[in-house]
Amino acid sequence: MALELDTVKTMVAFVLVIAIGTALLFPMPGMTTSTILMMVVPSMVIFGLIMLAIGVAHGQYRATH
Repeated sequence: MALELDTVKTMVAFVLVIAIGTALLFPMPGMTTSTILMMVVPSMVIFGLIMLAIGVAHGQYRATH
């Protein structure tokens, strides 16, 4: 079974993972909403983009070697 991802499916999955992670942080005690939105969400987005870039590069390497 091949996993066929294109740009739209990748972006939907990316946004969905960030949104679920963010939603799960709101009911937790200890962090205010402003902390989550101004510090945690941007960190998750940046980390996700770095991991996506590494994953794409690894996939390209695997496809050619």
